[in-house]
Amino acid sequence: MAQRTPYDDSSDDRLLATSEAGDNSAPLTITEISQALKRTVEDRFGYVRLRGELSGVKRAASGHLYLALKDEKAVLDGVMWRSAVPRLAFQPEDGIEVVATGKLTTYPGRSKYQIVIEKMEIAGEGALLALLEKTKARLEAEGLFDPARKRPLPFAPRVIGVVTSPTGAVIRDILHRLEDRFPSHVIVWPVLVQGDGAAKQVTAAVRGFGALEPGGAVPRPDLLIVARGGGSIEDLWCFNEEMVVRAVAESPIPVISAVGHETDTTLCDYAADRRAPTPTAAAEIAVPVLRELRATIDDLAHRQGKCALRPVELGRERLSARADRLPRAEQLLQPHAQRLDELGERLRRGLVDRAAKGREQLSEMRLSPAILRGNLRDAKQRLSSARLSPLLVTRPIADRAQRLAALERLRLQLDPKAPLKRGYALVSAEGHPVIASQAEAARQSLLTLEFADGSMQVIPGSTPKAKPKRPKAAPDNGQPTLL
Repeated sequence: MAQRTPYDDSSDDRLLATSEAGDNSAPLTITEISQALKRTVEDRFGYVRLRGELSGVKRAASGHLYLALKDEKAVLDGVMWRSAVPRLAFQPEDGIEVVATGKLTTYPGRSKYQIVIEKMEIAGEGALLALLEKTKARLEAEGLFDPARKRPLPFAPRVIGVVTSPTGAVIRDILHRLEDRFPSHVIVWPVLVQGDGAAKQVTAAVRGFGALEPGGAVPRPDLLIVARGGGSIEDLWCFNEEMVVRAVAESPIPVISAVGHETDTTLCDYAADRRAPTPTAAAEIAVPVLRELRATIDDLAHRQGKCALRPVELGRERLSARADRLPRAEQLLQPHAQRLDELGERLRRGLVDRAAKGREQLSEMRLSPAILRGNLRDAKQRLSSARLSPLLVTRPIADRAQRLAALERLRLQLDPKAPLKRGYALVSAEGHPVIASQAEAARQSLLTLEFADGSMQVIPGSTPKAKPKRPKAAPDNGQPTLL
């Protein structure tokens, strides 16, 4: 019987592993082989200098820097520990071509080999970033990124359109934050956010939302959010495509760009009306906080009530302060009461003195009939010397009678109803006391003709042809005419 080797595929399959005669190598564990590979790689290569393009640069919360170095055919993962990061002279970004110095090792947890970078320098501008900068400069020269083109966002949009992947965490974060802040009607346009065809789908979604008619079967959004989670520059490249940038810039609906994380920047961010650092932040920018709005309204109502009552309270305070400063009634009356007492006393003394003086004068004056008769005679002489003429009374009355007669004649001449007795009629309508022209009379629906003995209402008919005016004959008033 032929001898079988441990790796002979022709051997019978067995349920249990057994050791063959002469086999002195025990099976290795995964950890053992991983450690052996790690020692082999580290001993064989040691420190190396590599040139490649950065991709997928991420800074962990611990301070470590994770990235990948790549060229046309290969990718090598890399890590830079927190102690070496402060020595960097630049900010690592995707697409930058660098020269990295470090030690090759393996990461058994993922069966990968990587480089632990201790020193990193810029080697040249990456191809992707060079293309990105050229596209950015060209579109910026066209004015697509001009801040004057950016429109203000609606304060509380009723309908929000979201352009993103329907299966990722982005849409869940946006819906959750909108539900917490301000529940709104959200319409999701599902698209690919990376890979082939992603740029065309995003462009079609933005233009499709803009083409919706207001009041149609599908409500037109008041605001658009173009969102995607974080990723490398390759993952986000579709949002740097010119077709997407132009669609966002030409959108008739205001757009918030929420592509990538806070450190990710795409040309879509420059063209949008507002850039959000994350999709969750885009939801926060899109709507206000309903609770805060209600609290603000309640606060304004409270302040309005206080403002309305404040003048009344101030008036009461001022009235009370002024009332406290007013003197009491008895204090106001005391000086006058004292003055009244003094005047009363002076009056009493004056009456007494005047009566005494009168008695003295009366006792000194001796009235006699001769004195009274003389006074009466003098009065009669003065009365007879004053001659009253009737003209002094009748002349002013005659003058006023003449002026009154002249006014009466003027009133009769200006009376608009005086000619009615001579056969004339006064034409009027509602809102028009006097109608003096044929054109004005034709525009009325009802006319009133007033005669000397009454009035009647007529409806104007077709406008008669205007007749040439004839000179009026001079009235026959018994006077000769000069013509």
